[in-house]
Amino acid sequence: MLTDAERQAPTEAILTAERRRSPCVQPSRQWPGLTPEDAHDIQRRWAEARVAQGARIVGRKIGLTSRAMQMASRMTEPDYGVILDDTLFRDGARIPAGRFIKPRLETELAFVMAEDLSGGGCQVHDVMAATAHVSPALEIIDYRTEVPRAITDTIADNAAYGGIVLGGRIVRPFDTDLRWIAATLSKNGVIEESGVSAAIMGHPAAGIAWLVNKLATLGDGLKKGDIVLGGSFTRPVDMEAGDVFFADYGPLGSIGVSFG
Repeated sequence: MLTDAERQAPTEAILTAERRRSPCVQPSRQWPGLTPEDAHDIQRRWAEARVAQGARIVGRKIGLTSRAMQMASRMTEPDYGVILDDTLFRDGARIPAGRFIKPRLETELAFVMAEDLSGGGCQVHDVMAATAHVSPALEIIDYRTEVPRAITDTIADNAAYGGIVLGGRIVRPFDTDLRWIAATLSKNGVIEESGVSAAIMGHPAAGIAWLVNKLATLGDGLKKGDIVLGGSFTRPVDMEAGDVFFADYGPLGSIGVSFG
């Protein structure tokens, strides 16, 4: 376990990497004794620094919940981070490339909480009952550290969260079978990825139940109004300046964004 000063050093390094748009050395390489507890505290410090700069926490993201994403990242367990209000984009947005280091795009579902949800033993039906609506979403992931990364590096780096794009048609959680929401992700007119939301631990709400149980061990939970990204059900697609993306969710509509 790291000392207070040792935890602060990688926090500052990640903040600097984000500001300069240049990745820093992995915390696990500089501090081989880095534990998941250390990494979560580094993430907390990073988030507090961003809030002190004027950002506001508006939700949570869960990552590495599907086999496709675990294989792409060479990880074996989920992770989570926070969503900040200055990283939200809407359907049709032109996303500035200069905000990121090496961004990639993923198809996901966003849950918006109708009420607080906390405590151990949370299950899928608890998540569904506490959700106001579900919306198609794209997550921008971005590494602020060098690769390859250990799970502790990913946690410290706010689970690689870069931004979120919301769009399409919202649905109430019991109005459709959320397991079978499918999507294709096209880049410059070519379908690069496709998938179905059941790839997320069997049900897209399962990842959120996992998160609630994790947060319970820290005396924390989800709040009414929180946006919660349940995890990607496709592999990430690289984004470069000039690219145009279109995600088709079938009956739930679509999201289109450009990057430049």
